[in-house]
Amino acid sequence: MLRVETQQSADTLTFKLEGRLTGEGAEHVRTLVTRGDGEMLLVIDLTEVLYIDAVGEQVLSLLQRLGARFVAETAYSLDICERLHLPLARNGKSNGHAWSGADGKGEQGTGSLRGSEIN
Repeated sequence: MLRVETQQSADTLTFKLEGRLTGEGAEHVRTLVTRGDGEMLLVIDLTEVLYIDAVGEQVLSLLQRLGARFVAETAYSLDICERLHLPLARNGKSNGHAWSGADGKGEQGTGSLRGSEIN
């Protein structure tokens, strides 16, 4: 199962992924991201991702080509970013409440938080 939470501020769109980024769930993330505003900074938080299959890796590579920056705070998420050459967001700490963009400034309480789960 994959859970996706989104946070939007004035200039940053953040997707926090939790669970398994595989198959249909990965395609859902691709669709969500490509429907977004192309002018905003895109941040993908992979910290809570437990597993990524080949489809998930392809989606992450596409997001990187679209200019996304990635948050990775676990050994697995850091390994994925290193292996796929995904650029890390500077000071990209997130604690589930304060979202951080590439400038490292939290966006707590701004924008909207939306979540969805994919089985």
